Amino acid sequence: MKLLDLIRLTRPKTTFDSKLFTDGTTNKLVGCYVEDCLEDVVLVRVYGNKTELIVDRDNELKSFQVLHANGCAPRLYCSFQNGICYEFIQGRALDTQDVRDPVLLRLIAREMARIHAIHAHNGCIPKPNLWIKMRKYFSLVATEFTDQASNVRIQQEVPSQEVLEQEIMWMKEHLSQLGSPVVLCHNDLLCKNIIHNAKEGHVRFIDYEYSSYNYQAFDIGNHFNEFAGMSEPDYNLYPSREMQLDWLHTYLQAYKLFTKKGEEVSQRELETLYVQVNKFALASHFFWGFWALIQAKYSTIEFDFLG
Repeated sequence: MKLLDLIRLTRPKTTFDSKLFTDGTTNKLVGCYVEDCLEDVVLVRVYGNKTELIVDRDNELKSFQVLHANGCAPRLYCSFQNGICYEFIQGRALDTQDVRDPVLLRLIAREMARIHAIHAHNGCIPKPNLWIKMRKYFSLVATEFTDQASNVRIQQEVPSQEVLEQEIMWMKEHLSQLGSPVVLCHNDLLCKNIIHNAKEGHVRFIDYEYSSYNYQAFDIGNHFNEFAGMSEPDYNLYPSREMQLDWLHTYLQAYKLFTKKGEEVSQRELETLYVQVNKFALASHFFWGFWALIQAKYSTIEFDFLG
């Protein structure tokens, strides 16, 4: 089936314009709209080369549907062998300065709390996906530490296979003891995955490729890491303790409200989450480090993943 055939399934008209979005580092994204009507855009995402190795596409679709059912995601029109077709969310994608804005910061914290409060499917007890995913990623790059490596920079610039294995074991042993709840997480809340609709006064999160059940503190810590930006990260932008406590207080108030546990936030609750988040932020670095090693091996997109 051709691209236009897909669009006609959702919009029974024949004249379309299209726009190629260029911000993606994993996939190709095309926006299609009827003539000059930019208020009604259908997005078609074509998956990048070998991305099925790092993204569970079935889980992505399930997360998309669950989030939409709870008012947290746009409509998913259809999926095809190497992509999906879905509704465009109106608004502006944020940048590293926006996420520090006091008003937007609190909107983001409340929206994350709303997603984290979504009940698990069928009342089951969810398990964190972090360790399974990290082990899988490690297995995909293990060959890069041998003489048959396809990217010699990995051997030159990355710690040994034994060191990485020890790090995974250490993290699992220690981070699992922190007691962070397992909730439905976005897991990839970089700035451009947050859309602000100024007219309606809310933010929505997009791109659910890595969405899964995971540690609450991982999702937050990962977002704090993303304050640094992606193409040229500046970790001086990592939020200060004061900014984090403001964010976390707003989050806890909203999370307790959504889960019907009141609204009062104690200092102990706030400090506990602060410690959990900053420890899981380290796991986030490790996770995306593996992701970058895989992308450096397989991706055809022009981006210095290994750097």
